[in-house]
Amino acid sequence: MKELWTSLLQTVGLAWWVEIFTENPRCTYYFGPFASASEAEAEKSGYVEDLEQEGAQEIKVVVKRCKPDNLTIYEEVSDRPSRGGPTPIFSGQV
Repeated sequence: MKELWTSLLQTVGLAWWVEIFTENPRCTYYFGPFASASEAEAEKSGYVEDLEQEGAQEIKVVVKRCKPDNLTIYEEVSDRPSRGGPTPIFSGQV
């Protein structure tokens, strides 16, 4: 019954997901869906631990309602500005 409820929430875009950003490799991961924010919160440390064991660095985690199209998004270095500060003015020039 719980799976049916979670599936319904996912269909209408109200399911909860754990969204994890890593800087190295530069990726966005989605784990879920969950029926509640508390369920997602309870599981997020396990996902972070797995990514750390795989060597991921600078991990940031958000629990939110969304409906991701892709569960893993690999980003090119130029696709997303660094979370560490502003992008240099001439960074796109060689």
